Amino acid sequence: MIPDEVVERIREAADGISVIGEYVKLKRVGNSYRGPCPFHHGKHANFSVNDHGYKCFVCGASGDVFTFVQKHVGVDFVESVKLIGAKVGIEVTEVARGADDRDSREPLWEVNAAAADFFQSQLWNSPNGRLAREYLASRGLSKTEADRFGIGYAPREVNLMPQALRSLGFDDQRQLAAGLVVAKDEKPELRTRFRDRVIFPIFDKSDHIVGFGGRLLSPGEPKYLNTGESAIYSKREVLYGFNWAKQSSRKAERLVIVEGYFDVIRLMLAGITETVATSGTALTEQQAEMISKHQVKKVFLLYDSDQAGLKATFRAGDVLLSKGLKVSVISLPDGEDPDTYVAKTGAAGFERAAAESVDIFDRKIQFLERGGWFSDLQRKREALDKLLPTIRAAANIGTKGLYLARVSEVAGISQEMLQQELAAPSRETRRRAPRPESVPEMRDEPPFSDDDLPPTPVRPPDRRLSTRVRGVRAERELVRVLLHHRKFIEAAAERIGADMFVDPVYGGIFAELAAGEPDVMIDVLAAALDEESTEVLQELVAEPGGLERPDEVVNGSINMLLSRELSDRLANIDRLMPLADSNEKDRLIGEKRRLSAEILALGRPHWKHFNSARS
Repeated sequence: MIPDEVVERIREAADGISVIGEYVKLKRVGNSYRGPCPFHHGKHANFSVNDHGYKCFVCGASGDVFTFVQKHVGVDFVESVKLIGAKVGIEVTEVARGADDRDSREPLWEVNAAAADFFQSQLWNSPNGRLAREYLASRGLSKTEADRFGIGYAPREVNLMPQALRSLGFDDQRQLAAGLVVAKDEKPELRTRFRDRVIFPIFDKSDHIVGFGGRLLSPGEPKYLNTGESAIYSKREVLYGFNWAKQSSRKAERLVIVEGYFDVIRLMLAGITETVATSGTALTEQQAEMISKHQVKKVFLLYDSDQAGLKATFRAGDVLLSKGLKVSVISLPDGEDPDTYVAKTGAAGFERAAAESVDIFDRKIQFLERGGWFSDLQRKREALDKLLPTIRAAANIGTKGLYLARVSEVAGISQEMLQQELAAPSRETRRRAPRPESVPEMRDEPPFSDDDLPPTPVRPPDRRLSTRVRGVRAERELVRVLLHHRKFIEAAAERIGADMFVDPVYGGIFAELAAGEPDVMIDVLAAALDEESTEVLQELVAEPGGLERPDEVVNGSINMLLSRELSDRLANIDRLMPLADSNEKDRLIGEKRRLSAEILALGRPHWKHFNSARS
């Protein structure tokens, strides 16, 4: 037999319309898809398919996706499950039938359902819930509206909910497994995870409560808290509201993604039921995959209009584009969020804003144009670096072509050259760590960058591996020698600055040495550094070897940093060349010759001096 939980997982993962659509030519009609019935070889569209299964209005054939494969392909139930499992990437292994064959997730679904009842009772039937009731009223939610979404309240008392669940037969282990309570070693008694919070049940696609989100009522952090990861809940794989939105999103042929629970609730109450939220996380690959499987053609991103919301918008856009979806951005007036805006304007206001939505890529270009990023050669190069990741992300060939044409138009660059840029490996941007007082206020920096896709780590977590970064070994040895021979600090500070360091720890120590007195005590120096930098400082001070020729090490290290800086500028010129006109190219060629001469004048550092400390 196949365990019920495996069958359920496959049922949830499988898109019945896509599976059946492989065998029957389907066309959308209203809230379902229609086609000729394969069981009586019909010619007319009397065969209806939706999320729940299929039905023929002539011969009466009906069932779910497993039944369809059984009948149409001619296999038994087990083989139909295996066949569909292979389509969705879930391996099916048969097991011997046992005494208890129920889904292993049911115990957690049950305790969550009981917890949801407890939270709702606390909200409406307990004096504890008075502030929560007042808060919901201030947000414009009536009891009927709150009950529609199962909203509740978690009281301040740490033991109230665990005791209530125990009285219903739910032991501590099950509460722990569901993420409802936490245990601390020094305090053996379980404590509720949620305290003094408005509670929002989170459902999976099959309407099981798999977790909760809690909004804090009193001052404190975090403002929003989710259930911990469990066997039934992973916030990377769940979209709040998708259980309600999956049908209406197909009918509307769109999905609206917002940031918070109240945003979803407000839009759904206004009739925009094709709305979901990411529950406090950036949109993930798994969530985007779930959206694409449900035949959604267009996604609207409706996030807050502040800087954080804009960054989240552009990150989500790249993830959705990678799944072949069409993505548009809805912009709201300054100071508005989806909840407040729809509360004021209703569905009509939302539809007006949606009608004025802008393609995600055009939205990026708008920010760049307003910031003057296409005004000169250097900034144009940087603008391309911010746009190319989105073009690369677009899985739809037509969309990719439109984006290329759009960039060619606004930047004045041929599509052939842009194609060459796309074919080249994406550039890994070096992150620097300038001294805090030298960091400029980037008012015109757009709310996205070329690393809005999965970021490249600043440096490997193992400090020993960081010596593989070009020139970091020189940074380390320079700082180590300066700690032991302070007389070289002033001369070094005249030639280089802390902003030339790749490793922020070494750069920070150098900055403190250059800014302080030459004979500053190590403990005074350490007091100005963070914990990691202090550990590195102690490591360098305790390593006295290889200091026989400190002047050579200092000079060689500085030359390496200067050479690296010049090489980076040369590389940048190479990247600017394809964008330059004839006059600009002449200037860049002259600059390149000058930089090359400076690199030659610096000579090649002798790494034997840097290696001596490890011999």
